Amino acid sequence: MKSRETPENLSVVEVKEVYKSFKTVKAVNGVSLTIKQGQFTALLGPNGAGKTTLVEMIEGIQKPDNGDITILGKKWEGHQNELHRSIGLSLQETRFIDKLTVEETMKLFAGFYQLGNERVNEIISEINLGEKRKSYTVNLSGGQRQKLALGLALLNNPKLLLLDEPTTGLDPNARREIWHILLQLKAKSQTSLILTTHYMEEAEQLCDYIIIIDSGRILLEGTRDELLNSDNKKIIEFTPEGSDNDLNEIISGNSDFDINWDENTRKGIITIDDLETELPEFINYLKLKNIQLKNFESRRKTLDDLFTTLTGRHLNA
Repeated sequence: MKSRETPENLSVVEVKEVYKSFKTVKAVNGVSLTIKQGQFTALLGPNGAGKTTLVEMIEGIQKPDNGDITILGKKWEGHQNELHRSIGLSLQETRFIDKLTVEETMKLFAGFYQLGNERVNEIISEINLGEKRKSYTVNLSGGQRQKLALGLALLNNPKLLLLDEPTTGLDPNARREIWHILLQLKAKSQTSLILTTHYMEEAEQLCDYIIIIDSGRILLEGTRDELLNSDNKKIIEFTPEGSDNDLNEIISGNSDFDINWDENTRKGIITIDDLETELPEFINYLKLKNIQLKNFESRRKTLDDLFTTLTGRHLNA
């Protein structure tokens, strides 16, 4: 007997061994992933990692060179109209008609789905633009424009929501307003979300599942706790005093400590397994080199630390 998929394990998106190149650049290089119903998934990686190209293929904007993508069990070819009705999307930059108001813009897009004023009013309330409903889109702030773009993506009650860097360039308050809208959506619906971002805090706050991607490949994936608890290593961050020659001596690779050095912040990071034994050894090593410290702290590992360990670069590099 064929097993039935329940809402808990229903696959909304299946990506299998997908490749996409532009001339000599391998933008997506053999990616496979599965998105379940109701799952909020972050594609976390720096600019140029391949996140946008991957999402554009899931959206049907780009075609893979090789591999298969299915949405709700269907491929784009032959099912475009059906899939467009099931998807909501917001790209990195959405252009509006300047001399249409927020309400008029909403009604225009609602007409594409044969939706009435009731749904328009509901969405305007959800995205907290009630006071701006009569304002021209050209007069909206960056955060208000992003809320409007998100509202348009939610009009059709999508089964799959695709957001490409939705808070890039926004101030912290505007970013958190977007987060609040998405967390409300998560609490009351079975909509699945694919979110591309290079903000680790955004991925941690919003998403159940995190896929770390770089150079077109998936490096690691799992829940936040699974990723951060994949080992028991501790992070030591320190700011030394001394000349460049002194600093070169501690990062030259001659020691037993693998030091990641950030030239911009003039900070070093080491990862250790056993705080009680290895930390005193590191302190003794600094004393032998006559290196004094301005600042020193032990902290829990972050997703940025994990990415730096894997690639030697920071997420926002």
